[in-house]
Amino acid sequence: MKLLNILCATLFPLMFSACGSVEEPYTKETFPVTGKITVDGQEPGSPIQVSCHRLDEIDTEHPTISGCKTANDGTFEISTYTSGDGMPEGEYALTFLWGKMNMLSRSYGGPDKLKKRYTNPEKSEIKFTVEPEKPVDLGVIELTTK
Repeated sequence: MKLLNILCATLFPLMFSACGSVEEPYTKETFPVTGKITVDGQEPGSPIQVSCHRLDEIDTEHPTISGCKTANDGTFEISTYTSGDGMPEGEYALTFLWGKMNMLSRSYGGPDKLKKRYTNPEKSEIKFTVEPEKPVDLGVIELTTK
């Protein structure tokens, strides 16, 4: 019993001190990117998925994925690590998918109400550059179903 008390007294502090030395994951500095989407000249009324595609060299050591869903009124703030935190510097193209949220499976998809007009990053007309300390306001992006 005495040996058990000694082991507990020496091992528990070591276990807890090891927990405090966990390394934080690598994150890049991000900068705000905002905008608003209209469809056929009106607010969409339901979320549209906005995906970001890097046009310049991809960082293979620390790659990132940025994107968001719009609010029902079409406004959006792009996220990389946390909601609305923005994007790392670089050159990007945007693509759009207007599907439905499936609450049962917690997935977004289904038929694209935009008829896949805006899903190819190589054909995207929405291209922009994110620079350090310069928020990007993309203004109103007008999409069409016709």
